[in-house]
Amino acid sequence: MSKFIVNVVQQRASSYEIGVTLGKTIKNSPLLATFASVTKSAVTLSEMESVFKSFSPQLIDELKGIADGLEIPYEKAASLFSGYDVPTLPEMGCSAFVNSLYYMRNYDFSPQIYDGIFSLIQPDQGYASCGYNLQLIGRHEGVNEHGLAIGLHFVNNKETQQGIAAWTSVRMVLEQCRSTDEAITLLKEIPHATCYNFSVGDQNGHTAAVEASPSLVMAREGVPLLSCVNHFQQEEMSSKNRQATQGSTKRNDYIHSLGNNQSFKELFHAFSDDDSPLFYTDYEQLFGTMHTFGYSFRDQQIITALARGEVTSFSFREWVDGHDLDATFFEGMIK
Repeated sequence: MSKFIVNVVQQRASSYEIGVTLGKTIKNSPLLATFASVTKSAVTLSEMESVFKSFSPQLIDELKGIADGLEIPYEKAASLFSGYDVPTLPEMGCSAFVNSLYYMRNYDFSPQIYDGIFSLIQPDQGYASCGYNLQLIGRHEGVNEHGLAIGLHFVNNKETQQGIAAWTSVRMVLEQCRSTDEAITLLKEIPHATCYNFSVGDQNGHTAAVEASPSLVMAREGVPLLSCVNHFQQEEMSSKNRQATQGSTKRNDYIHSLGNNQSFKELFHAFSDDDSPLFYTDYEQLFGTMHTFGYSFRDQQIITALARGEVTSFSFREWVDGHDLDATFFEGMIK
């Protein structure tokens, strides 16, 4: 077993100041070299800024803050962390359960590309939110102050364009949207770089799986128990799936078998226990469970844990109201 750590970063500041702190947090981290190895040496700044200004202009300020925190040029920070025009990354897995009461999901990949940061932020522009960082400004998943939860699910690199990475799209939704309807609208406007699912739920009980590709975006809605995994489920989108979807389909069937009568804690353990059909250990093949994240729409309660780690549970409403977490890091174990 090897231990891994996720730092808890809590900030109530301007977008620029949030960026400065993030930059300083990773200044001496191998994460810089990791992202340098999987991103382009430069992006077309005018194109990137044009897209960001249309959806979340404050993220430009955050990128400038990251640059100053790292003491690198802003142009370099944009190529490393914007999630714009990123080369295709290896396949990753994620499974989510969403109903009118709960949002629950696992993130399955590898510690090789994992920020190791859990952010709680309350910017002066955009909504307060929390979630696990990906490529620094992006998020694997998260929830915002209006009780909107969203997460990403890789589908395929078969169709690509110069666009926004899914994790940056998740962040834009958290920054700008109050409801599932607003999230669907925004996700239909964002230029998606490749094929991803987005699992979404809000405090009104409205759930959706947004199936997004560069050429077409569709929303799957109106089901009492929504599952979201790593293949498109609508017929119009099915041609964009990978040839082998058996593993994704198996996880999808198991999620439906859980039903709607699980308590929040029971559902969490159905995802996070290391003997669960949803918990994977193939880290060398880029398919191991890194963390579990859950949100109760009714109680505004978050529950989360790293793989084989201690469970952390807290009220996000209380955090938004000014009560910081005592935790400064989460700890997990990889086999």
